[in-house]
Formats: sequence, structure tokens, C-alpha cells
Amino acid sequence: MTNKVWVYVDQFKGEALPASWEAVTAGRDLADKMGTGLTAIVIGSGVEAIANTAIQYGADEVLLADDASLEDYRANPYTAVFAKAAADAAPDVVLFPTTSRGREVAAMAAIDLNTGVLVDVTAMETEGDAILATRPVYAGKLLCKVKCATRPQLVTLRVRSFGKPELDESRTGTTTAIDAVMAEDEIATKVLDYVDAGGGVSLSDANVIVSGGRGVSSNPAEAPADLSAEDQEIWKAHEGFRLIGELATVLGGAVGASRAAVDAKYIPYAHQVGQTGKVVSPDLYIASGISGAIQHLAGMRSSKVIVAINKDADAPIFKLARYGVVGDLYDIVPALTVALKERLGK
Repeated sequence: MTNKVWVYVDQFKGEALPASWEAVTAGRDLADKMGTGLTAIVIGSGVEAIANTAIQYGADEVLLADDASLEDYRANPYTAVFAKAAADAAPDVVLFPTTSRGREVAAMAAIDLNTGVLVDVTAMETEGDAILATRPVYAGKLLCKVKCATRPQLVTLRVRSFGKPELDESRTGTTTAIDAVMAEDEIATKVLDYVDAGGGVSLSDANVIVSGGRGVSSNPAEAPADLSAEDQEIWKAHEGFRLIGELATVLGGAVGASRAAVDAKYIPYAHQVGQTGKVVSPDLYIASGISGAIQHLAGMRSSKVIVAINKDADAPIFKLARYGVVGDLYDIVPALTVALKERLGK
């Protein structure tokens, strides 16, 4: 029997992203409902271990493209491998994690396969061999249900919308080797180097996120007098984000920020949460000094528990928060950090 449900496993430097295993969860459930098997496709170099793990997480078969030309992710050769495999096997549906690489491969492969993509999906149900997908629209204010009229149906899944499966080391399956499609001399792009963007916990994968907004500039500390007024504000804000980072570290979480904080140069763009930044769904989201502009809420409203800390009791963020603290973050965040260190034994 040809497996009609596929999952694309995104990996970086030989390590699968957690979002890929969430996609396997969704794929396993979908395959069972459709009465078919589940195929995972793994592309890279030296990634056989990922193929074995995919089976232990629930895949029945793995298509493995393991080639030196695929060591570094480059859109064209990765898409070429995937598109050829999908054209040959004709799956009904392929699930991708909504990562930067997953979205890119899905979009480019849709052109090659003359099909469409259902994006940022948070839930799925079946109607025969068709997927009825639920996705947020209008900055998350509404949910809509969409279908893809062509095949294969390519679906990108919002990170942390589907749980991670349990690892079963006793599971067995088949691994089928597939070839790279493009030779190295046919690939126009080359990866020259990687630059560390700051490390820490990934916003997309974090269970806990502590974010700061424009309010971090209300730091009562004295900035160096020789700085300009603008630089003094930035200096104070950097000190504020240090406190937010300490709280995030105690909770094993990531540091986020509003667009206002990023635009004011308080923190790099990589930390931005919102409509023009990262869309996140952590178990706990702590918003410190964030008023709650609709663009920010669009990026974090699906968080399971939201805690807001703000001096303005009328700030819009309190309408979304489960718990709200009205007060100065410079009083509350350090005290909260100390209390959690004691409670968690850190």
C-alpha cells in the first residue's frame, strides 16, 4: 500500500527541529483516520539517525536523501528532491512544520507540483481524502476553514499546535534511499559560514516566553551622563531586558519583545513577537511593559497562559491576560525572579 500521508522532517546540522515531531503527531493521527500509512521524508547529509527516530515517533516508512550536496540547507536542491519524490509517489497530503525552511520548501514545491499550500494550520479534519484545515485570519481574531482543490495537499502546521509524540524504541519501519536530484555544480548558491545570532532558547519552540516592550525604558537607574538622550534611553532599556532575561533563564524560557522595543533598538529583531515577527504558542507568556497593540497580540494570543505586568491598568494586554499585575516591572520582575529561584531551587 502506498502511503498517502507524508511529513517533511526539517533538520539543521543533523538535528531535527522539535516542530518536525509535532508534524509527525499530526501526520500519524491523519494517516490513521484515512486508513493509510505515514511516510516521513528526511533530506540532508549524515541524517540516518533522524530517519530511525522518525520511525520511533510514528512513521511507517522514511524516504531518506542522504548526500554530501545536501549537507547545508539550500532551497533549490532540497525542493528538487522533495518535488521529485512527491511527483513519483503522488501522496494525497504532505505536512510541513511552519519553520523558515519548511515554509520555503512547501512554497517552492507547490509551484513544481502545480498545487496549493494551506498555511499556518492549527487543526485538521478529513472529508474523504480532502483535508479541512483550520487557520487563524485577521491577526488571530477569527478562524477559517479551508480546503485545497489540487493534489498533493501541502499543509504547513503552526508550531506548538500539535503535541509531540511519545518515542517508542520498539517500533520498526522501512527506510528507502532516494537520490539527490541536482549535482553540486548545478547549484547556484553556496553556504560560506554560519553566524551565531545570540543563542538561547528558540522563541518558536519555547514552553515559556518572557517579553519586554517599550515600558522597559522606564528604568529608574542612572544612565552614563556622557550619552545622548536617545542612547541613555537605549542603555536603560538594555538593563531592563537583562532583568527580563534573568527571569526567562530561571523559567528555562526565551526572551521576546514587542515591535516597539525592537524599533527603538532595545533588542534585536530576532526576539520580536507579533504580526511582523514570530508567532508563538508557549505554555506561559509573560508580557512586561507591553501595552498590547493588536499586532503584538496576533503573535502570542494562542499562548496557553498569559501574564501581563504593566503600570497602566487600562492597557489592552489585560483583556487577553489570565493574570494581570498592575505595577512597575522594575519592582515586580526582580521580585518574581527571586521568588521563583527559591520555589524552583535554583
